[in-house]
Amino acid sequence: MNEIMFYKIAKHKLTVVGADASYTKPLKSKYVVLSPGQTLDCLLHANKRPDRYYMAARAYSSGIGVPFDNTTTTAILQYNLNYDQSSPPIRPSLPYYNDTSSAFRFLGQLKSLNSDDYPDSVPLNVTRMVTTVSVNTFPCVSATNASCEGPNVTRLAASMNNISFANPDFAILQAYYKHIKGVYGTNFLSYPPLVFNFTADYMPLELEVPRLGTEVKVLKYNTSMEVVIQGTNLVAAIDHPMHLHGHSFYVVGYGFGNFDEKKDPLAYNLEDPPLRNTAAVPRNGWIAIRFRANNPGVWFMHCHSERHLTWGMDTVFIVENGERPDERILPPPPDMPQC
Repeated sequence: MNEIMFYKIAKHKLTVVGADASYTKPLKSKYVVLSPGQTLDCLLHANKRPDRYYMAARAYSSGIGVPFDNTTTTAILQYNLNYDQSSPPIRPSLPYYNDTSSAFRFLGQLKSLNSDDYPDSVPLNVTRMVTTVSVNTFPCVSATNASCEGPNVTRLAASMNNISFANPDFAILQAYYKHIKGVYGTNFLSYPPLVFNFTADYMPLELEVPRLGTEVKVLKYNTSMEVVIQGTNLVAAIDHPMHLHGHSFYVVGYGFGNFDEKKDPLAYNLEDPPLRNTAAVPRNGWIAIRFRANNPGVWFMHCHSERHLTWGMDTVFIVENGERPDERILPPPPDMPQC
């Protein structure tokens, strides 16, 4: 739940045919990359010399000085034929743990199927929203506090658009459905409140402290959205696998450095971008996703790294009801237990 993984089978290639339950153009690859929360559908052609082969997975971690589990997990692919089993299984050679080029070379090659039977519906006329995703700190009163493990006696936190999400005592879904006020605010901004060189090598310390709040973004039904998610170099720059509940989205672009709203959209893939529900924001880089808000309800968006989620790298999209009966949020079941 905290690491992106390289996965490989010795001497074999995998053919990727689906990602996050959506068809992709068949992609043959010596290795695959999986973020927390993601799935891949892969075909394996067992066409090698009968033997035993290791399957192996280990972390991809680009953060400098960020601790991670550097062990390798393995299993064995064994051909069901007679052969000498005295020798150890053949081992695969995985990309190095911080090989960003290999990680995003694979991710960038994934394309949606976009066939006659399974056509794409990439939103074109979109409302753009830009949000930063950052690791932050809060000051600590006492250095003896077990949670004060950040630099200079601080507590580690995380944020989107400089807001570290505070979990409310009452469910946002119930508050929205029952029109209960005071549980959340609707002031999640469509643009970062602090504009600076997000990926600079050195950052002013005052930028590290976010605002604590429970702010959501309200969308009218069927709004076509583009969300640009910009990573920053605050505290600890690292990749962020971002996940949206209730919707799949097209990953129309990604890059390294600061997003350029004039130049970068010119290189978007609007023909066959992969349709996913989780996508990794590269270290000190950005991704652009598009989706149509056609599922009314209250939907969590968050980093799928468990640490960052609990630190506050979250927000909520509330998709309002449409006009037709099938465009309205479903009522709770009569036997739903009370919180």
